[in-house]
Amino acid sequence: MPSTPLPTTRTTDVDADSHRASAPVLPALPCTLLCTLLFGLLLTLVVVQWGPLMSLDTALSGALHRTAVAAPGWTRLNRVLSDWVWDPWTMRVLLAAAVVVLVRRGERRLAVWVVATALVGTVLQQAVKALVGRDRPAWPDPVASAGYFAFPSGHALTALVTGVLVLWLLRLAGARPLWRWTARTVITVSVVGVGFTRVYLGVHWTSDVVAGWLLGGALVTGSAAAYTAYVSRLDSGTAQRAGGRS
Repeated sequence: MPSTPLPTTRTTDVDADSHRASAPVLPALPCTLLCTLLFGLLLTLVVVQWGPLMSLDTALSGALHRTAVAAPGWTRLNRVLSDWVWDPWTMRVLLAAAVVVLVRRGERRLAVWVVATALVGTVLQQAVKALVGRDRPAWPDPVASAGYFAFPSGHALTALVTGVLVLWLLRLAGARPLWRWTARTVITVSVVGVGFTRVYLGVHWTSDVVAGWLLGGALVTGSAAAYTAYVSRLDSGTAQRAGGRS
């Protein structure tokens, strides 16, 4: 007598997303709240032009600018890193490649989420720049130039958002520890490095860079927390409907 095949369960897109979203991740919501509070504090200090912060910004920028003027070779290297390697468009190309991989793997919902997070980051930093209207440093002997307002740094924000999104995607995909460690090292160097280059080249104050990191951190961790909650809700609804049918 032929054996009866065992029933199988069809894995839906929601099931797959839920399994990935439930993987252990950085406590995103507390990080979102902390970054938001610190960004709000820094924003307030910049708007009221708090003396100690303004003095610190001026001192750090002045010291680095003197070095930039005196070391043209080092300055050229920083310009290449800032304008090409860690430029926001380079970061967007990296995210676009990640989105293509997600779409090819059938993870369209996650791909859309990544695109939306990146777009919100761009709009958010431009809106804050316009609202705060902080001027960039002005030098009699500039070594680089940049347009629009200074606060927050778009380079710093974009690098951090891109880097954390990549790390999050690697974690969700179950990448090997070596891959995650390598990516974490490269991203840390890139995020810190781009912040340094923007101040070194005299196109940002240090507080602009820190603000970019904080605002980007609040956005990307909030996005990760929202995605996890969204997928969990979808999974809960699917389970309830399946239980009702049984």
